[in-house]
Amino acid sequence: MSTALSPANRTAAIDAMSATALDVLVIGGGVTGAGAALDAASRGLSVGLLEQRDWASGTSSRASKLVHGGLRYLEMLDFALVREALHERGLLVGRLAPHLVHPVPFLYPIRHRVWERVYIGSGIALYDVLGGLLGRVGGRGVPLHRHLSRKALRRAAPSLRPDAAVGAIRYWDAKVDDARLVQVLVRTAVGHGALAASRTQVTGYLEEDGRVAGVRAVDLETGRELSIRARHVIGATGVWTDQTQELFRAQGLTVRASKGVHIAVPREAIAGEDGFILRTEKSVLFIIPWPTHWVIGTTDTPWDLAKDHPVATSADVEYLLEHANAVLQRPLTREDVLGVYTGLRPLLQPVGAEAGGTTRVSREHTVATVRPGLTVIAGGKYTTYRVMARDVVAMALADRAPGEDPDAPIPASLTEELPLVGADGYLVRWNRRAHLAAHHGWTETRVEHLLDRYGSLVDEVLALVDGDPDLGRPLEAAPDYLRAEVVYAVTAEGALHLEDVLTRRTRLSYEQADRGTASARPAAELMAGLLGWDDERREREISTYLARVEAERAAEAMPDDTSAERARLQAPEITPFASAS
Repeated sequence: MSTALSPANRTAAIDAMSATALDVLVIGGGVTGAGAALDAASRGLSVGLLEQRDWASGTSSRASKLVHGGLRYLEMLDFALVREALHERGLLVGRLAPHLVHPVPFLYPIRHRVWERVYIGSGIALYDVLGGLLGRVGGRGVPLHRHLSRKALRRAAPSLRPDAAVGAIRYWDAKVDDARLVQVLVRTAVGHGALAASRTQVTGYLEEDGRVAGVRAVDLETGRELSIRARHVIGATGVWTDQTQELFRAQGLTVRASKGVHIAVPREAIAGEDGFILRTEKSVLFIIPWPTHWVIGTTDTPWDLAKDHPVATSADVEYLLEHANAVLQRPLTREDVLGVYTGLRPLLQPVGAEAGGTTRVSREHTVATVRPGLTVIAGGKYTTYRVMARDVVAMALADRAPGEDPDAPIPASLTEELPLVGADGYLVRWNRRAHLAAHHGWTETRVEHLLDRYGSLVDEVLALVDGDPDLGRPLEAAPDYLRAEVVYAVTAEGALHLEDVLTRRTRLSYEQADRGTASARPAAELMAGLLGWDDERREREISTYLARVEAERAAEAMPDDTSAERARLQAPEITPFASAS
């Protein structure tokens, strides 16, 4: 079955969801919702998945891009969460998504020769033990930690200030292109029979005998009003959990939003191949290596404003620069910042907890059937999405709908053994990368970039190039991406708007200093013919994206959240929302 998220397949999915009652309907196209759709489909159920914006457009494309156990949770003695997360890290690296999740080394600088080496070293050793026992799948995993002397640290991290550390511990975790993993989850679910539609807003619900029996929704691309019936509805909407419950006239879970800001700086700004993990007065700061840049983050502050467009302030950017510069010889400045992105973490609010900071609020997830027919999930962390998805589907199915056999066994989850699309055959193509490079006249670096974005699905991208060699050229003003990748984003990856391509299918919105503005027109011209845009529509897509970038830059100069949000909201929505009913 096709896994393509093409415009035609989206229309067909909406038609099919409207024509028949589903077993499960999932609301929310982030990592948990996409995972839940895959989990339910793999159990043999009929499944629908709705997202009101683009896939992963909320928190799931604005994270630290790490798949990790969480050293700070180990320090909090949350061994169960760390153990679970390391098991999931092992599955992703070794079986589920080796093309998207890659081991990466981090240096933990040591400032005290004896007690800190013992204290931190014993914690990381335990981390390795948990990761070694639970985190190796198919012979793949991450290397064990090592202690580095001051001299060895200078070789590994020449950009580090000499007085910043007397040595370090090198340990390993993994990094991920978070938006691409979500899109691949959706495609895998579709390949197993799920029906998926982005840019489809839930505006109300259907009810039968006091039980939620489906939703009313609007296709934001056409304005078409929909009624979608389902035996079980799952809300996986992250920081929007409270609003989802209000829409369904239910209450149960309370979620707080914590703002996390990240900045990107050029690769040449920091020498070395290892990332860093640094302690701050509030939490930890990561400096994460990527091929063309470093990602530095994150902040952790309460966010009480509207959740659609969280933005960084000038103070947020300065906070990240200040803490990175505490250990770097050559200080980073605002001129070094290529881009900024901001996400909201969904933190489950414990019952009876008092208002205050968000750093200590639990990252563990909770699932609840908040009214018959509606099950919601909140909390959790990106790394453990599969466990969260499994748990919410299992609880939803346990809430038996009328006509279902109360004694029938619930089908088992299969996702632990189910590679995501692009995983099978990835390593074979990796071993053939020199041949692929020679055949197309590319460098091996370019082929490695493609393989680490598409895995074995690279064959489909290369087929586009073989059919039209012009698509094998780099996208204008974006030398790291091919023109074919824009076409593939539309025909196979569900991109419906220019911002979908520039912010999530590629990451030009923060990887380059121009934030993708110079590539906006050539990308829009490639998309126009595929999506049936006329000249007016093409120009609106371009102007809307440029306005978004301008508004985000203006927000980043503001001193506080309120003024930053006001600046960001000056940019128009490409698809305005409908009124809820």
